[in-house]
Amino acid sequence: MSKVIHYTVLALLLAGGLAYWWMQPPGLNPMLDPQAAEALALVQTHRAAGYPTILQAFNERARIQDARKLGLRLGEWKVIKQDGQRYEVRIYMREQGTTQWFERDFIWHVDLETKRVNAASLPADGLMPEGPESGRPRAPGGEVPPFPPTM
Repeated sequence: MSKVIHYTVLALLLAGGLAYWWMQPPGLNPMLDPQAAEALALVQTHRAAGYPTILQAFNERARIQDARKLGLRLGEWKVIKQDGQRYEVRIYMREQGTTQWFERDFIWHVDLETKRVNAASLPADGLMPEGPESGRPRAPGGEVPPFPPTM
């Protein structure tokens, strides 16, 4: 009787794992697709406002929150193939403010043909550097605003 229970539990675990694998979101594993890995690398190494790269901006934000003894949760980097040479790169950030939690979805569109990275969400746009080609007005005095805005 105990063998039947053990095999039933094992079968249910395998069925659950298979169902999870079958229903997971369409994000690509960058380690399996070289183009997805390139898109992720282009985003992570792209210049950020006030920091050398986007990845360093996220790491610095995590360090600042830790120094303030406030919580921060960064999701996994997700890469989704759009069409042709276009990819979408996403990361989710949830951080603790003084009275509440803030959630942000950072989304970038990457064109591998031209090697361009474009912000596709407001949080991602706030992280991108302001260049002479951007239509956004610069802050008074030309200083770079903090990432992300202090709550």
